[in-house]
Amino acid sequence: MIMAGGAGTRLSVLSEERSKPAVPFAAKYRIIDFTLSNCVNSGIYNVAVLTQYRPHSLNQHIGIGKPWDLDRARGGVRLLQPYQARAGNQWYGGTADAVFRNLDYLREQRADAVLILSGDHIYKMDYRPMLRFHQEMNADLTVGVMRVPLEETDRFGIMQVDDEQRITAFFEKPKSRDKGTLASMGIYVFDTLVLAERLELGSRDHPDLDFGKHVIPSMIQEDYRVCAYAFDGYWVDVGTVQSYWETNLALLSPEPTLDLYDTRWVIHTQSQERPPVKIGLQGQIIQSLVANGCTIRGRVEHSVLSPGVYVSPEALVRDSIVLNDSWIGPGAILNRVIVDKDVVIGANTRLGHGDDQEPNHAAPDRLFTGISVVGKGAHIPADYRVGRNVVVRPNVSEENFIHCHGEIPSGETV
Repeated sequence: MIMAGGAGTRLSVLSEERSKPAVPFAAKYRIIDFTLSNCVNSGIYNVAVLTQYRPHSLNQHIGIGKPWDLDRARGGVRLLQPYQARAGNQWYGGTADAVFRNLDYLREQRADAVLILSGDHIYKMDYRPMLRFHQEMNADLTVGVMRVPLEETDRFGIMQVDDEQRITAFFEKPKSRDKGTLASMGIYVFDTLVLAERLELGSRDHPDLDFGKHVIPSMIQEDYRVCAYAFDGYWVDVGTVQSYWETNLALLSPEPTLDLYDTRWVIHTQSQERPPVKIGLQGQIIQSLVANGCTIRGRVEHSVLSPGVYVSPEALVRDSIVLNDSWIGPGAILNRVIVDKDVVIGANTRLGHGDDQEPNHAAPDRLFTGISVVGKGAHIPADYRVGRNVVVRPNVSEENFIHCHGEIPSGETV
């Protein structure tokens, strides 16, 4: 069961019109492609995707699951959304509540174990060793864990284990940094009967029932067999603008940690038929990922371009991410920016201009590293200077810039 209903608010406007698992990544993929591909590459073909926040883009992307070989008469992929019943079911209150509201579906599968996954992480993992570990330990619950930097422990569930890998304490996003660095990956294997029992019990007291806040701590406290499975491979939570930008551009190194070209572990996706990349007489592409359908007549340096991007003559795209079907005008310069789909950048406009690092006034905790973000469908006029940590909201038109006098200072929002 893949949890894919998150709003991803820390991704700013990138997740304003789509759920976080549906956010494009690495030129041609979406974030959820990695979890779905991990499932089928691990021999798991009975998959449920639990959606909630703005699911349309995600639903369209997954469809009947054909790219992942999940279009099956038995098993396959099922999209489970909140529904209204006579008992008055409402929106999912938390991660565990989402599973609780689909217990009938879970019981129909007659499975001995349930693998609970997050649909918003970038990683490659074979789940079979973890499932074997769960059986060998005779565990009621097994939690996938890995070491994280000490300064990032407040973003994760942190746990402590004994010599037998049983979890003795669990702290959900602790404020103090004395709890250790062993973090939950949001990957759980439950005994099905135990899961149903704990969800029914916890739902009585917690409408917002959550695995990290309620289910796991209570199982540890009541002496269930809760074990930790250590994973030492590549795993990244691209939950912030900075981590999303860094993780994309890390793919441009000569030998990236995340190998997208490994034929033994293919990342599958829903791909559109697009013509090959076309490079004009003045076009240059240096150390970049450029997807099909792009036309490059300017210069692209150390950047990631999704399908259908047009870079006009004398334009420069540097250290940036540009998503599908955006148009970069003649002479425009993009420097450390993320541009969503269907955006138009006017001629000679400069995005990411200057050295002023003023944090974004509306979201200083999310945009403070110098990266500017342009929302889906925005039109930015010609001859503008747009500073750093700027947010241009989705679908803004050139009329929204009338009173800006050719300049958007760092930290502003349009």
